[in-house]
Amino acid sequence: MDADAQKLVVIGNGMAAGRLLEEFFARNSTPTNVTLFGAEPRVNYNRIMLSPVLSGEKKFDDIIIHDDAWYAAQNIDLRRGEAVVAIDRAKKCVETASGESVAYDRLVIATGSMPFIIPVPGANLPGVVSFRDLDDVQKMHEACAKGGHAVVIGGGLLGLEAAAGLALKGMKVSVVHLMPHLMERQLDSSAGYLLKNAIAARGIEVFTEANTDAILGETHVTGVRLKDGRVLPADLVVMAVGIRPNATLAKAAGLETNRGVIVDDFMRTSDENIFAVGECVEHRGQTFGLVAPLYDMAKILAAELAGEKPAGFTPAATSTKLKVTGIDLFSVGDFSDDDVNNEVVLRDPARGIYKRVILRDEKVVGAVLYGDTNDGAWYFDLLKKGENVSAIRDTLIFGQAYQGGSTLDPTAAVAALPDDAEICGCNGVNKGAIVSAIQSGLTTLDEVRAATKASASCGQCAGKVELLLAATLGEAFKGASRKHMCKCTDLTHEEVRGFIRDKQLKSLPAVMQELGWKSSGGCPSCQPALNYYLVAQWPGEYRDDYQARFINERVHANIQKDGTYSVVPRMWGGMTTPDELRAIADVADRFAIPAVKVTGGQRIDLLGVKKQDLPAVWASLNAAGMVSGFAYAKGLRTVKTCVGKEWCRFGTQDSTGLGIKLEKLMCGSWTPAKVKLAVSGCPRNCAEATVKDIGVICVDSGFDIHVSGAAGLHVRATDLLGHVDKEEEALEYCAAILQAYREEGAYLDRLFKWVDKFGLERLRKLIFEDHAARKALYERFLISQRAARKDPWAERVAGKDMHEFMPLSVLGAKTAKVAAE
Repeated sequence: MDADAQKLVVIGNGMAAGRLLEEFFARNSTPTNVTLFGAEPRVNYNRIMLSPVLSGEKKFDDIIIHDDAWYAAQNIDLRRGEAVVAIDRAKKCVETASGESVAYDRLVIATGSMPFIIPVPGANLPGVVSFRDLDDVQKMHEACAKGGHAVVIGGGLLGLEAAAGLALKGMKVSVVHLMPHLMERQLDSSAGYLLKNAIAARGIEVFTEANTDAILGETHVTGVRLKDGRVLPADLVVMAVGIRPNATLAKAAGLETNRGVIVDDFMRTSDENIFAVGECVEHRGQTFGLVAPLYDMAKILAAELAGEKPAGFTPAATSTKLKVTGIDLFSVGDFSDDDVNNEVVLRDPARGIYKRVILRDEKVVGAVLYGDTNDGAWYFDLLKKGENVSAIRDTLIFGQAYQGGSTLDPTAAVAALPDDAEICGCNGVNKGAIVSAIQSGLTTLDEVRAATKASASCGQCAGKVELLLAATLGEAFKGASRKHMCKCTDLTHEEVRGFIRDKQLKSLPAVMQELGWKSSGGCPSCQPALNYYLVAQWPGEYRDDYQARFINERVHANIQKDGTYSVVPRMWGGMTTPDELRAIADVADRFAIPAVKVTGGQRIDLLGVKKQDLPAVWASLNAAGMVSGFAYAKGLRTVKTCVGKEWCRFGTQDSTGLGIKLEKLMCGSWTPAKVKLAVSGCPRNCAEATVKDIGVICVDSGFDIHVSGAAGLHVRATDLLGHVDKEEEALEYCAAILQAYREEGAYLDRLFKWVDKFGLERLRKLIFEDHAARKALYERFLISQRAARKDPWAERVAGKDMHEFMPLSVLGAKTAKVAAE
């Protein structure tokens, strides 16, 4: 610390304070010692994203804004978990709970807000929580771990996000709301009705026009009694009825306060050396709870503290979006019903879409969009500029794409926006700032996000930022930062998988409807991918749609260049019997199959089978106890083995036996791309395990497990993941690896590509160090396998030597009967 430097003390380490310091360090040239007090025992984080942390979509590390390294780099004296209890204006110092006195030249109060707790009996019982910080989220996670019922009091933004998160974590949730419809401050009654239906569809009970009378319980919450006498069971009660500016410290210091700390246009309080910023302030009679105006305040105060002459703070209109996965909702401005307003409305009940634009004197003064919010930013821009829209009134409700024709291309539409058009509402970033950053040499979404903060908060503007990248860079932009799943959607594979999980989408039509597919039924690229994601996510609930699969998978054979097919029956671990060989020979004779070949995967391939013969060929092989080798599958293909210690003088373990067990364990498990395994009985590696997706090398002390090999278009040697001592461990660890790949991999990404994205060290820790996580993966794998093997498309094959996870026929009983006839 510089003894002669100015002393700046900041009370509060929330989002407003963090943005203030960012802006201040970017502008200030005067030596300044900064002391920052945060009541929470942690660094600054993005409170907007607490809802995804609650639901499990994100972890705390994902929402950190400033880590310890940032504070150190800025020479900030961070006092985390240390509360300021008093401000001595005469001595120009603050006093902490520990009794320390810290002097300031200038002081910033950024104490945020406090949740409003309704004054009803039982409000102080254990089990009653608010939803304002990470401690609240942790309490809710603890409650979720026990299960049971949760009641959320308050049907506004925060309450609905809390309800959705708790429901995703497995609790039975009820929402109690005083007003006639949800989010009454942001929505009209029609949009509120649609929202209630959408919330209820998630299994969440919604009680509107419901007033809380008491919270019941002796030592812990047991229920909530409403004024009408109804009692809702509750193991957890979340209060989400609003916030109040936290002006307690300022008021005790004698500063001018009302609902909040009163500030002027430059964030100065009634003491010229003390400033305030964020949710704790009151400016011209108005308090603030959304992040955009808080960041505007922070920018102005930073300029003031740095000695600049900024323009004063003028509150701008703010828009609202609900951060509940699968609910598209946008609201801005005035949507009240009165004589001076008129409206344009579009309803599409079949699509669950409701749009309402409110006009006054032919200018947009408000908009409510439900179900289709793509044009929210455009309506917001029209509102802020006060443009006369009489010339486009007839097409206004259909959105920007219908104005002038040339904007039908979304890239052109975004490029046509003026520089001051807001792209990121959370952080107040306009088009001009983003384009300027791109022109400075940035080429990816991540780089633009780091430089401008656009898409750094809720992420909903990421698509528009990418369109600006494309418009600014032209052909130089390769779109590497976000590879869209296909032409039917702007979402990535990872986003689609996340939405399928979080929105509980359990059919192809549901995915395409809820995620706004641009085509009616998908395309050859997305249909099989979506089918796989649904199979992987909902084993036992989603029925595999064979019509969504590639032709090879539909007919259980590989199509050849002449239009015939290749049939490969499975030979477990490369082992066969005279009876199986006779069956193959009989089939080849009966159907005049022109070619019979031994494959590199230690099986026999019947080449040249006519399509019309496929059912009968499979029926004959099934009758001999042989099942498909899945040579066509995005799934387990082969487990190559050597003879191992039973026959080979160099063998160290029973590699053939382990290979057969692995193959029977994993057979039928669909994966993002084909999977091949091998087990070599010694380090001489005769089974070529080091070029397989998963390879096992037997050694004297046990089994070395390798991953990420390939020997096709891409040739890649495996990486050693780790060592296990026992055969049972080898089975479990390999299955856990496969399940992690099934749950995380993008469709058509081979396992080595997934590991490159996921991280080898991360996978090693997951499988070899996090025992609970590995066990959970293995259990989910077994659940998936049991579900797959109850699929009506398949039937069990009897066999005394089968592993406990029996292989299945690829033909259902009905198909086999038809083929036999």
